[in-house]
Amino acid sequence: MPRPLSFENRLLIFALAAGAPAVATAAVLLATSDSSSATAWTLGGVIVVWWLALAFALRERFAYSMRTVSNLLGALRDGDFSFRLRMDDRGSLGELYEQINDISETLHEQRLGAMEAAALLQKVMSEIDVAIFAFDSAETLRLINRAGEQLLALNVEDAIGQSAEELGLNVYLAGPASSVARGAFRGGAGLWSVRRGSFREGGHPHQLLVLSDITRPLREEELRAWQKLVRVLGHEINNSLAPVKSLSSSLLSLLQRNSLPEDWREDVLSGLNVIANRCDALNRFTGAYARLARLPEPKMQPIRLCEWVGRAVTLEQRVPVRVSAGPDISIRADPDQMDQLLINILRNAADASLEVHGSVFLAWTTNDGMVGITVDDEGHGISNPANLFVPFFTTKPGGSGIGLFLSRQIAEAHGGSIALANREAGHGCRATITLPL
Repeated sequence: MPRPLSFENRLLIFALAAGAPAVATAAVLLATSDSSSATAWTLGGVIVVWWLALAFALRERFAYSMRTVSNLLGALRDGDFSFRLRMDDRGSLGELYEQINDISETLHEQRLGAMEAAALLQKVMSEIDVAIFAFDSAETLRLINRAGEQLLALNVEDAIGQSAEELGLNVYLAGPASSVARGAFRGGAGLWSVRRGSFREGGHPHQLLVLSDITRPLREEELRAWQKLVRVLGHEINNSLAPVKSLSSSLLSLLQRNSLPEDWREDVLSGLNVIANRCDALNRFTGAYARLARLPEPKMQPIRLCEWVGRAVTLEQRVPVRVSAGPDISIRADPDQMDQLLINILRNAADASLEVHGSVFLAWTTNDGMVGITVDDEGHGISNPANLFVPFFTTKPGGSGIGLFLSRQIAEAHGGSIALANREAGHGCRATITLPL
């Protein structure tokens, strides 16, 4: 079977065929003219030579242009983007050259970007404090970073090419995609956060394994959690013991008088009863909090509002607390937690009122199945309301920033809420406790 003609030879045939009619016509005209035979043949030879020369020149010109384009494309294929085509032609061939030059420039920029991205990725992988491994479909190690080398106590040359089983990592490749596991390697032991994913390189599947040591962060978080718990308990204990101490001092002063009032026995018994009840409630509260390290679930039981308010008001002896009694109603709540909530609110109000030698006002009303308890102080008001309920944020010297946060937790656990705002009439702040009836 004969080989097909090349594109250049077909183009030559087309060029010869295009000029053949004109040459044949010129030959007929010369043969029938009155010119001498020598002159006719000479002129005919010149025409034929010119015709053939132009046809071959056209083929060579086209072949040269195509070879130039082919060489540039070959250079692009080999990753050499330095070649450019000269823009001598302003026609369609020039437009082709321009497009190829633009492609070369684009590929050059993309290659530089890819190289820079690869260099950045390599730098990040080498500096990151997380062990990274890449395995092919046969579970052979193909990539490892510096942290991985330190974990396995192997350099990259010795580690690459080993199997996951030889490196002791096969159990993580076969496990879940995300887990926490305890493991020991030649470079260290501890608790590890394991992340596994898949990717493709060169059309072949690979697995990426990431091991992060979380032993130290967990210990630091555990320490912070204990510190927060101690601060919470310390705050609540101080809030209850301070009024107990004040009441005890008052009773002691009463008993040290030379002449006791007639009702001194009732005052002492009442005071001691309040102290005993408060200590018992505080002991139950802190015991449950310490066991669970969180706010205990409220143990609901009926509570008369006036009795609840009376218990909390009795414990605040530093400033006068004026109570405007509302309806005699009952709510279902945890009495210990409710006491702690109102003690915190009254203590904050008393702290604010002490600065101006003012008083605290407490009242309650009901509306749409809810009871609203308001506690007003005569202090300077709230200067930064955005951080009121942020844990451990406080503006008081020696404060812990726990009281309001814990009080809101208690209110919300009972289906209620707490809001604080500056009073519209007069100085100071108003705390509103809303609870369901």
